[in-house]
Amino acid sequence: MKTILTLMAAGSLLATLATAQTPRYTVTDLGTLGGTVGSANGINYEGRVAGAANLPNGNSRAFLSGPGAMYDLGTLGGANSSEGGLNASSQIAVFAETSKTDPLNENFCGFGTSNICLAAIWNGTMMALPTLGGNNSIAYAINNQGQVAGAAETSTKDPTCQAPQALQFEAVLWGPAGQVQELPPLPGDTVGAANWVNDYGQVVGSSGTCASGGVTPDFGGPHAVMWQNGVPTNLGNLGGAMLTLGASINDFGEVTGCADLASETPGFPFVQIHPFLWSQAAGMQDLGAVGADFSGLPFGINNNAQVVGASCDDMGNCRAFLWQNKTMMDLNALVPANSPLYLAFALVINDAGEIAGQAMEKSTGEMHAFVATPIPAAAAATDFEPSSPDLSRPMVLPENVRKQLQRLALGRIGARLNGQR
Repeated sequence: MKTILTLMAAGSLLATLATAQTPRYTVTDLGTLGGTVGSANGINYEGRVAGAANLPNGNSRAFLSGPGAMYDLGTLGGANSSEGGLNASSQIAVFAETSKTDPLNENFCGFGTSNICLAAIWNGTMMALPTLGGNNSIAYAINNQGQVAGAAETSTKDPTCQAPQALQFEAVLWGPAGQVQELPPLPGDTVGAANWVNDYGQVVGSSGTCASGGVTPDFGGPHAVMWQNGVPTNLGNLGGAMLTLGASINDFGEVTGCADLASETPGFPFVQIHPFLWSQAAGMQDLGAVGADFSGLPFGINNNAQVVGASCDDMGNCRAFLWQNKTMMDLNALVPANSPLYLAFALVINDAGEIAGQAMEKSTGEMHAFVATPIPAAAAATDFEPSSPDLSRPMVLPENVRKQLQRLALGRIGARLNGQR
């Protein structure tokens, strides 16, 4: 097992620079797989990137980046797949459609085809993972031990589920050999989903009821949960009662996630959500949003307690953020002014401070996967203009882009930006 000293040594010089001062970044456009949408959801210590992108025909595929290329990882026999994270060995957590139609006509993985979808591990080939007796499962993260976190259906029908969902589902942790462990929800809850697992097997996610939490992949219940040795702990809330979830956990047990606030306006079309940082010592701290933005959605945390995500106004215009040293920053202010990309969602950050996510290509409006790489302080330009002319608010995005970002938020952390209750 790693020691604390080993964990501290795992961060590179770039990580030290990033936490000591305001970092600057170069940005690489990873593009798509021939379509118009791509998203980078995982980046490991070697800087290899995994994510999901669409083909020219619109189908979604999980990908792994390589020298000058993005490699389509395929499916389990159906048309679509997506990626939930990768580890230091470039093993990838995937969820993919099979060729079989769901007998209950569900849409568990959100691809819109009603085919059965299964969690899987990709390690050169794709190995499907078992459910809890139901038809479907989904994978969200993988650690360096090969454990995969996600959710799987049971065989129990629940009439309170929101259509087309029919079966209950629970948070699960799959072992490296594919063995499945059910992670129970908090007392009084009936369903759950696990969003991340660290290298010690600590898992974070959310639990609630099938009626209140929606269905995967947009599940977010009222309770943020950390499971340790299979036992759930309630992480608290930020005053609201609708949505609280753990999105990511680092190897020091620090959790980032999001929660609704107590100050919501009745009838307002958006739920106000803020990111939080939780630790055993300090409990849950509200990280706020960039400037006067309405909501913040966290996605990743590294072992240097840097948090990344998206900060959005009340119209659904979003910008990628970096939080470090108690400061929330627009990532677009930290990249060159001539960047062809507007960074909308930061989804993951590794210990070297490299950030991956989804950005809008300014010239076309297409959504591409990106990687932002820290520049050592000595090499950073002294005259560094922000790429956005007005950083007091996010860029006003085209309607189709706002809808894509809403779907991304729904699919990654269950944040109900569109006011779904």
